[in-house]
Amino acid sequence: MVQGTTSDAGKSTLVTALCRWLIRQGVAVVPFKPQNMALNSAVTADGGEIGRAQAVQAQACHLAPHTDMNPVLLKPNSDTGAQVIIHGRAVTSMNAVAYHDYKRVAMQAVLESHQRLSAQYPVVMVEGAGSPAEINLRANDIANMGFAEAVDCPVILIADIDRGGVFAHLVGTLELLSESERARVKGFVINRFRGDIALLQNGLDWLEERTGVPVLGVLPYLMDFHLEAEDAIDTRQAAKTGERLRVVVPVLPRISNHTDFDPLRLHPQVELTFVGPGQPIPPADLIILSGSKSVRPDLTFLRAQGWEEAIRRHLRYGGKLLGICGGLQMLGRTLSDPHGLEGAAGESDGLGLLDFRTVLEPEKQLRNVSGQLALEDAPVSGYEIHAGVTEGPALANPAVHLSDGRSDGALSADGQVMGTYLHGLFESSASSSALLRWAGLREVQSIDYHALRERDIERLADQVEAHLNTEKLRALCGL
Repeated sequence: MVQGTTSDAGKSTLVTALCRWLIRQGVAVVPFKPQNMALNSAVTADGGEIGRAQAVQAQACHLAPHTDMNPVLLKPNSDTGAQVIIHGRAVTSMNAVAYHDYKRVAMQAVLESHQRLSAQYPVVMVEGAGSPAEINLRANDIANMGFAEAVDCPVILIADIDRGGVFAHLVGTLELLSESERARVKGFVINRFRGDIALLQNGLDWLEERTGVPVLGVLPYLMDFHLEAEDAIDTRQAAKTGERLRVVVPVLPRISNHTDFDPLRLHPQVELTFVGPGQPIPPADLIILSGSKSVRPDLTFLRAQGWEEAIRRHLRYGGKLLGICGGLQMLGRTLSDPHGLEGAAGESDGLGLLDFRTVLEPEKQLRNVSGQLALEDAPVSGYEIHAGVTEGPALANPAVHLSDGRSDGALSADGQVMGTYLHGLFESSASSSALLRWAGLREVQSIDYHALRERDIERLADQVEAHLNTEKLRALCGL
């Protein structure tokens, strides 16, 4: 099990790296995260929903994503509450206090999934969540040491030196663990180091002497590296020259599946800007309204920022507007939540840019799909994760024709506004190029996003072989 001293210490990255490193050696390995809190999710082969990071780790293992890889997924819909997804299916929404007690029930789901995976694979590579030293969350823990103790697995602790304070993070974390938990930590990994390793050596020697825990290695800071974020928005972009398409994404409080925009961020001809609270929407060729876990509250937020008027001005000047999932729902006339699935029950006026209405229903729709865009009949594949049922005249001119015979979304009569429930539109080079041409980019350079992701998974495995103690890692894996 890989645990971290903090969020974003590199747990997901190290698990991905170790999975591909083992696959290279012919070892069957499967990723596993007992509990994940994230608004970036993926649809599995068995028709459920798991964290996006586990889907990437599955790719590293050459496996199709499965709900057992992430049996408990929490999708926050407010500052104090979340939708609880067990074995890929939404079972309830509850506040943090209620969930704290519910963890006893969730632990059974976790152990069932782990048992099934352990029976199929010689190595289960487990990812923790946050930090194991969160004192207020220790009782009934299912995400870190509580799980490790329950299944008796060894732990690697990873820390990010780029943040500063790496020795305090590692030593402090150990100090806050129980005696049995400390004994379970079999090695440290230091992540994102820049510079001459010789300048770090005396610190590593002190750390091993102070704690009795070996340092398994130091991973370098990788430039020009991409792995889909579990939750935080990655805004990094390389310098870009030549003709560029200006794409703006307003960042909503409950923005979900913002990994949709990673292919745009990496595209050499796209200047992608995320606009946050209090910031005006700058001039753009394309504005994209993202998915949202709480669409009606996020639409209220959008209006409070003055972004609705900016969007209407953008359209008056000929710009294009794309809504994805929750963003699609915002484009219609009304949005109703009669069951209070995403907050208080009620109905909100939409932006009124497409003639349809959406009602949120308890049964979530989860599908991996393929088809053709209305634009250029470009082939497209993606996935649906939504509770909305959308109906209205605008759907007679769909954005996507699906291979299962259904149609999806809508394209306005003037061709300026498009909405779709499909996530992953920009991952296919054909559909991405068609959308970029629609938005105004004349000569589009095609990029293979899946090849880029595969390249970086391979780079991660290279780092394991070059910088970590692989003999000790093999022993920890029981090999």
